[in-house]
Amino acid sequence: MSARILVVDDVETNVRLLEAKLTIEYYDVATCRDGATAIEIARAEQPDLILLDVMMPVMDGFETCRRLKDDPVTRHIPVVLVTALDGREDRIRGLEAGADDFLSKPLDDVILMARVRSLTRLKIMIDELREREESVRRIGIGDAGIERLRGTGGRIVIVDDHDEQAAHIVAELGKNHRPVHLGTMGNDLSSSINGVDLLIINAATKGFDGLRLLAHLRARESTRNLPILTLVDTGDRPRLLKALELGTNDIVSIPVDGHELSARAFTQVRRKRYTEFLRERLERNLEAAVTDVLTGLHNRRYMSSQLQSLVSRANLGGDQVAVLILDLDHFKIINDSFGHDAGDEVLREFAVRLATNVRALDLPCRLGGEEFVVVMPGTSLEDAQTIAERIRSNVSREPFRAKGMGEALTVTVSVGVAASVPDDTPETLLKRADQGVYEAKALGRDKVVVRAA
Repeated sequence: MSARILVVDDVETNVRLLEAKLTIEYYDVATCRDGATAIEIARAEQPDLILLDVMMPVMDGFETCRRLKDDPVTRHIPVVLVTALDGREDRIRGLEAGADDFLSKPLDDVILMARVRSLTRLKIMIDELREREESVRRIGIGDAGIERLRGTGGRIVIVDDHDEQAAHIVAELGKNHRPVHLGTMGNDLSSSINGVDLLIINAATKGFDGLRLLAHLRARESTRNLPILTLVDTGDRPRLLKALELGTNDIVSIPVDGHELSARAFTQVRRKRYTEFLRERLERNLEAAVTDVLTGLHNRRYMSSQLQSLVSRANLGGDQVAVLILDLDHFKIINDSFGHDAGDEVLREFAVRLATNVRALDLPCRLGGEEFVVVMPGTSLEDAQTIAERIRSNVSREPFRAKGMGEALTVTVSVGVAASVPDDTPETLLKRADQGVYEAKALGRDKVVVRAA
């Protein structure tokens, strides 16, 4: 599906002209004539890019952009201000309002399309992260909403062999960021850019090929998404277009206007922080989706999915899979006598002993309460029994200690063991192991019982 672009301009001719240019390039175009309507459409339809005229009645483009970027529902949508204004103050005002770029009329079609392609690709990437994060959150994991991100300035590396220009950039960016100047990097992708929030490359250097460096960075997986801002001489159209083609995130003209550079750098650092926030929260939520909060072991959801896969594979001629079901003996007495905090400490300690007494390939999980499961790929019934005995012995041999219990407490565990047979299902396999637990309890607890099919 093509990217969807919202064109906002109060002049009919301008709207139709932009709509025609974008439609020819196979973009899906929506239009409106004022800022308030643009905000409504952006909230409802989530376009991939907004081309926003500045000079509009009632609410101008600056204010419209500011409101879009202040709204958590729309702040991730790239906004390009399109206007006949070409003054330095207007560009900076637009960038400080949150615009991702500022293009002057009459529009250069090649540059316009290059920026549209770049920003819509970025939006699609961010949307994928947001969608995956939201999918995880919908199953009950993670905090609601995405809070507004705030933070200190970013770490910025300037690659420029023009020392005077670089010193000017460092001085300007140093007011809010942590800039570092590298005279040259050539094609050496060293540790100098590890953890960098923004890389600024002078494409007009004499000591090395800045565009070649840009190409190398975009070709490497580790730096493919690194924000890069390229300095290009005013009027050097071929180099500017090549930088956009190679994947630079933004362009600043030489001679460098420090205030404009600072505004564009802030936009890139802010966007990087946002995407990192999404990635980190996605990873955190994915981990939470498969992890028991109290013990840190895998949870029931993860156990079920893994066991289903392993049993299916065994039924197709793959390795046998075994399971242990473990139930702490008389756990209710611990909770009733010493409180739930002490009971939680016992569960956490048991989880540690369980995890350290199984093999690296085994999957220790908490089913809930005081009941645990170990899924054991490629394991026979006899080997599973041996490991179950090792766990049982470790638990009963060394007392547990927890706050509020005074003396150390002896804890025991009853274990049921089962291994897969042809045409088994996860349910039948677990049921046999669970029957082993009941039998162990009936025999006096602190026992391992093997249940064959």
